Amino acid sequence: QVQLVESGGGLAQPGGSLRLSCAASGLSLDYYSIGWFRQAPGKEREGVSYISSADDSTYYAASVKGRFTISRDNAKNTVYLQMNSLKPEDTAVYSCAAVGYVTGWGKELSPYEYDYWGQGTQVTVSS
Repeated sequence: QVQLVESGGGLAQPGGSLRLSCAASGLSLDYYSIGWFRQAPGKEREGVSYISSADDSTYYAASVKGRFTISRDNAKNTVYLQMNSLKPEDTAVYSCAAVGYVTGWGKELSPYEYDYWGQGTQVTVSS
């Protein structure tokens, strides 16, 4: 049974940092790429970041580029999202998802590509 479990969410002040973790079981990060997504109340789900199983290539949404960093530890079967310089508009439920392969260039941050999803963790940025 595949499980993706997020952790590390919480309350942060503007300008602060949080590190999210996505622990995978039932699948290997050697063969599955991971994406991070977020959804704020009343808004559509947004792709935030992606890391490839094949070559560690990464992609970021323009809204987080330069502030967020995705990484993975295959030995722990875990992917991380380091979030720095947080802004109130980063407030959302963050979820990780796994994909065996992306069907086309530019689709790395499309939620429709993904096979498995975690339950999500709340991130709130507020003073």
